Amino acid sequence: MPRIYLNPSLQTYNLFVSGGSEEEYVSLIADAMEPYLLASGIAFTRNDPKNTISQVMQEVNQGAYDLFFAMHTATAPPFMAGFLQGPEVLYLINSSCGGRLAEIIVSSLKRIYPASAAVKATPTAMRKEFQTTVPAVSVELGYNDNFEDAQWIKENCRGIGRALAHALTIYFGASFVEPMGN
Repeated sequence: MPRIYLNPSLQTYNLFVSGGSEEEYVSLIADAMEPYLLASGIAFTRNDPKNTISQVMQEVNQGAYDLFFAMHTATAPPFMAGFLQGPEVLYLINSSCGGRLAEIIVSSLKRIYPASAAVKATPTAMRKEFQTTVPAVSVELGYNDNFEDAQWIKENCRGIGRALAHALTIYFGASFVEPMGN
């Protein structure tokens, strides 16, 4: 059974232009993922809201995880606020596993994001969340300062959670199972 560390953002100060916070909506997406992960045989641990990112990284590196999965929203620089758009999946530049998962997530999100050409995977070396001993990705679900992105995230938490869980089943070679009652 694959085991992931699910790390939805706890950043209450990243506010959506249409109301609410990054922490609020990313947590709802993580909540939506959980029944799909369980039904599909993917075990997970969810971050403790009291922990710092350093404590999370220590927990991941000391645990028996197959993947670190972070979720956030993006905020454009002030001079670009409201103009940038689209989900971006970040992964460690030299991680073939992270890159493969990022491409799977991009494919899943393109199916549900209204402007599919804006969904992309980006390798990076500059993320504290990538200081793990296991493959890691960080999914930026869209721009919280772009009204269309903010509304899309707010109105599609369940669908986004389903798409992300589906991507994880593909990555792990597991069967995607719809949970009872969905």
